[in-house]
Amino acid sequence: MSLFLLVFAVCLLVSLATVAALMLSRTPRYRTQAQDLLDLFDAVLDNRASEARWNTLIGYPIRHDAFLENLRRRSQHLMETHGRPWQAAQGGSLFSRSGREEIAALRDHLATHQALEGREYRA
Repeated sequence: MSLFLLVFAVCLLVSLATVAALMLSRTPRYRTQAQDLLDLFDAVLDNRASEARWNTLIGYPIRHDAFLENLRRRSQHLMETHGRPWQAAQGGSLFSRSGREEIAALRDHLATHQALEGREYRA
C-alpha cells in the first residue's frame, strides 16, 4: 500500500508540474528580420535556396515592419512571375535570369535600407 501511495504521489507531482509548465509558458513567436530576408536572397542568388525555404519565409506575413512586409509582397510577386520551382527541385535555380536580377535589386535595396537605418541609430 505504501508503494502504491509513493508511485501515485510521484505521478501526481509530475503531472501537476507539467500542467503548470504548460500554463505558464508563452506561445512561441517567430519574427522575420531583415537579416533573414538578406540570407534568403543571397541563397537564391547562389542557387542554394529551396522552394520550401522560400515559401517558409516569404509566405509568412510580417506584421511588425511595413518595409519588410512590402519587400515580402514584392518577392511573392516575383515568384509568381519569374519562379521556376520545378528546376530548383532538380538542382537548378529557383528563378529565371530576369527574376534573379530583380531579386538582386531587392537585396541591394534592403541592404542599403539596413545600412541607412543603422547609421541613423548611431548618430
